[in-house]
Order: sequence, then C-alpha cells, then structure tokens
Amino acid sequence: MASTTSSSGAPTTTTIIKDPITLLSTILRLTEKRIIPLTRAGVSSGSKLFGAAILSRSSLKPLTVSTNNERESPLLHGEINCIQQYFSLPPASTPEEAEEKEEGQVYRIPTKDTIFFATHEPCSLCLSGITWAGFNEFYYLFTYEDSRDLFAIPYDMEILEEVFRVKAPGDTETTLKERPLYNRRNKFFVGRSLVELLEEGTAGIVPETEREKEREKWKKEIERIKGLYNGLSETYQEGKKGGVESASVWK
Repeated sequence: MASTTSSSGAPTTTTIIKDPITLLSTILRLTEKRIIPLTRAGVSSGSKLFGAAILSRSSLKPLTVSTNNERESPLLHGEINCIQQYFSLPPASTPEEAEEKEEGQVYRIPTKDTIFFATHEPCSLCLSGITWAGFNEFYYLFTYEDSRDLFAIPYDMEILEEVFRVKAPGDTETTLKERPLYNRRNKFFVGRSLVELLEEGTAGIVPETEREKEREKWKKEIERIKGLYNGLSETYQEGKKGGVESASVWK
C-alpha cells in the first residue's frame, strides 16, 4: 500500500499495490532465505540477532537485506545497517527508471516507494533512523516483549521507558506503564506487526470457516519462521557469556 500524509498529519492509504497476504508471504520467505543466513554469521561473531530489509513497494523485490553489526559499532543495529547500505546504492528517481537501468544492478529508489521490514520491533534509535530516512511504512516479526522475554534483550523497551516516557501531571506508575511506548501510526509512518498484516489480509474472507482456516495456516508459518531464531539466540547468548568481542555496551 502506498501512503501519503493527510492534512491532519496522519499517513493515509492511497493505492493498493499488493495484497497483504502476498506481502506477508514475501517477507517470511525473505526472512528465511536471506536475513537469517546473514544473522547466523552475525551472531557467531558477537552481533545481535536483529535484521532488516527494504523492498520495492511496486514489485516487492528486495533492494537491501542486512543484519546487526554491533561488533563494528554500537550504532549499527540491523535497521540502521540496512539504511546505511541502502543509501550507498546508485539512485534512480522512480521505480520505473530503476527497472530501465542496467540489468543486474540494484538501485535506490525514493523511500516513499519502498516498504521497510525489521525482524524485531525497532528500538528508539531505529525508529528515528526509519523516520529521518523517510520510510513511511514498516512491519516487524517480533515485538518488544518477544525481544525481552524470548531473547533476553530488554533494552529496546527499557530505553523507551526510561528516556522517552515522561510522567504527566496526575499520572500514577500504573497509568504511566499503560501508555504505548510510541505512536505506531503518526505523521511520519505506520508501523505494524506481521500478525496485524495477517488479520488485514484475511478479514474479507468468507465464509468464516475459510477465514479461520487461512488465518491458522499463516499463523503456523509465522511461528515456524520465529522458531528459526531459537538457535540464533542460543548462539548469541553463549557468545555473550563467553566474552565474544562486541562494540555494544548493552548486550
């Protein structure tokens, strides 16, 4: 879906390019075939298991695929590394121009013509990078809670809570904690989980029995891809315990 900004400041959907299930399928396949192999090498050398990709909105062709490189710099999170690599590509002013250029060469198209994918819900650094680079639509596989509970990496949530969550007059500790950590729909972008994408893609299926059958099929596929990260997490945690070198302060 292509997005523009409305007069009220919120992104508005203007054109349906690909149906949600096609996008979901493409992202899951890309995660398994391209992102996970890169991440496997990364965690073996001391980097975290966060990856990212940038896809052409019109063709869903992957333009850049990357993973975390905190061994080199604490700022090279998966998303930031991906953005850095994307902006090193030769530019094309439109997707059509990119298609007409030299075959086999990948070109950087305007970020409004792309879709951003992060394997894990972006932290405050990566949310800022996505925003400043002009990506207006992103998706993620794992939530902040998953990063904390499944992978023992709580810092994405903790930094948002400790640095950016400010108590308003009348707030109690309970009401403060009930606030969202960031606006997933705002002037600059719309951020959604793959589960939300699945719900959108199956909402119009009738009858209900077919809708539930389709949902269950894709829920199982999402869980299968998530399960591939178990071994990567074990490798990362073992390396952390063993003192594998990394530039990251928060491991």
